[in-house]
Amino acid sequence: MSNNTILLGVNVDHSATLRQARYKDDPESTLAEPSVLQFALLSESAGADGITMHLREDRRHVQSADIESVKASMKTRLNLEMACTEEMTEYALKLQPDSVCLVPEKREEVTTEGGLDIIKNYERVAEVIKAMKSVGIATSLFIDPDREQIKAAAELGAPWIELHTGAFSNQYALGDWQKEWGILKSGAELADSLGLVVNAGHGINYDNIKQVKQLPYLNELNIGHSIVSQSLFLGVEVAVKNMLSLMRE
Repeated sequence: MSNNTILLGVNVDHSATLRQARYKDDPESTLAEPSVLQFALLSESAGADGITMHLREDRRHVQSADIESVKASMKTRLNLEMACTEEMTEYALKLQPDSVCLVPEKREEVTTEGGLDIIKNYERVAEVIKAMKSVGIATSLFIDPDREQIKAAAELGAPWIELHTGAFSNQYALGDWQKEWGILKSGAELADSLGLVVNAGHGINYDNIKQVKQLPYLNELNIGHSIVSQSLFLGVEVAVKNMLSLMRE
């Protein structure tokens, strides 16, 4: 896919993190702000191709009410990030998002660190993919750019993978990123050769996007924290438009 058509999914989770800092006991209060719905709709109006939301087991940021209000009002696509649990599978089947992305989840982590080990969790992942496919929900697998994980994703029949760009992003900030870039690039090339659509996300910001957008066969980027952070200074629409400009220039 040509790099000038890379899609942008805006992850709005951390707008909810800010709200929860004060209103975690009553997130649906009329006083509760910022509005996750408003953040999502402003992202759409600025040109985002989709909205990504992660409903965590401990509900530390996004709440089910947030997801349902966004789904009812949005015009683009809703991508639900979820753990491979029975609770989340049932929720997704009821919600009917446009797509789900299966991610690992640990209560002690601040944000998702590392990709889902789909080899270790092969049978469970297969069950979730089958359940989603039965109702027309496409499944993406958030995995490290590891060759065996990518091969397993192809065997499982998921249409998309989302390559975890965290290791690259961390090294990019230190100025020593070529090795991690080589691993990402090799992973994307292998995924494409196996018929997988290549998405990517985690740690992408307004600096490293210059390199990330050169990833071969890249279809979509999911970016959250950096856009939410810049929104504090520039406003949501400008922050989203700036990222889109850097992605597509």
